[in-house]
Amino acid sequence: MTAQRIIAAVAVIAMVGVATPAAAHDETPHRPTGLAPATSANLRLVGHVNPGPVANADVYGYRGHAYLASFVGNNCNSSGIRVYSLWNPARPKHVATFADKASEPDLAGTWTEKVIVQRVDTARFHGVLAVVTFQTCDSTDDTTFRGFGLYDVTNPAKPKALSRYAAPGTRGSHEIWLGADAGHAYVYAAVLRSEWTSSPTYDRATNTATTPGRADFRIVDVADPRHPVDAGEWGAWKELGVVPVANPAHPYEGFQSFTHSVRVDTRLRRAYLSNWDLGTVILDVSDARHPRYLGRTTPEQGSTHSAAIDPTGRFLIETHERLGGIPMIYDVSDPARPRELAHLTKDGQEETSVHDPKLRGSLAYFSWYEHGVVVADVSKAWAPRVIGQFLSTDTTPNPDFCDFEGGCVEVWGVFVLGDLILASDMNSGLYVLRLKR
Repeated sequence: MTAQRIIAAVAVIAMVGVATPAAAHDETPHRPTGLAPATSANLRLVGHVNPGPVANADVYGYRGHAYLASFVGNNCNSSGIRVYSLWNPARPKHVATFADKASEPDLAGTWTEKVIVQRVDTARFHGVLAVVTFQTCDSTDDTTFRGFGLYDVTNPAKPKALSRYAAPGTRGSHEIWLGADAGHAYVYAAVLRSEWTSSPTYDRATNTATTPGRADFRIVDVADPRHPVDAGEWGAWKELGVVPVANPAHPYEGFQSFTHSVRVDTRLRRAYLSNWDLGTVILDVSDARHPRYLGRTTPEQGSTHSAAIDPTGRFLIETHERLGGIPMIYDVSDPARPRELAHLTKDGQEETSVHDPKLRGSLAYFSWYEHGVVVADVSKAWAPRVIGQFLSTDTTPNPDFCDFEGGCVEVWGVFVLGDLILASDMNSGLYVLRLKR
């Protein structure tokens, strides 16, 4: 089976929701093509830990710790978030696990692919807060929890569950952001296809709906993280008249609009919604109760997956999760008229897909599935260039994800923590790297 057919097959499972573990992303393990360049000399492996036969998802770094999320995998292990101390980055040490079925048995049947960790100081909470997405492995089982959870990780070795936010009628919160500023704290949730599947007119048998349900993008006030409260929401169907699925009988043969990911600036004024084939939607969220549409990108490639924004709010990096998907760079200083500046291309890109971007100074860091971690110089935004690449070194077969002989490289997440680069491989766990310049 070709990579393109594998992607299409898994996408149908994710959309329709059969009574088997449903994948969140369009990427499944397949044998290396040989087109990915080798690891470059300027990216050095510092440390690595393989947590065992569990499918891994994103990674987030905060104050000397790495938070490794988990994917649905082949077995829906509900493995939660694994926390590793990086006091000695050459030997990451596992110090805690939370949001898993072992510590919270009613979370069996969920997976936790995204975690965000931030310092939060409000009238009701002072400490470090983690927000974790929960999605149901079987979207036909309406009894499984779906939404997100809030945890006190002020002591990362002793996480404390604080509360949950439920999103009934959906698969759960797919990706998420946590923002805190000036005594306020909000979770910005991307609840995948909520406008469609939570509609009062939604028919699961035919995958049809005629009126919008609750919005895909939700803003939840977590100033008191023990009691999250809805603040505002925005949906492209209700606000722009964009129907989420062009062809419900064959949903992957036409246009799709849903909020896959969200990123918010540090002052909590603008949100950047990766809205799949609609592009990146830019909202004014300075009034959390009333998000306001400003504009959107119109990329040549669909499947707009995620974004990174520079601190000035001028430059946006947008990634596209599809076969041959690449990053695009925009000038969004006028959000009503985003201007495309450049594409970032690389050898062998046709055989895989870029995934997530991160931006630190003049360097952009990408998780690029089979191509591992890719680093690009974007100091000239109109002429980005690849300057480094790292391929995962542990190809041990993983029965929960990549179980064929020789293993595989599937880097999901990347994060910059001080002078360290953290990477998560779906098959082989956490990698700690350094870039030599």
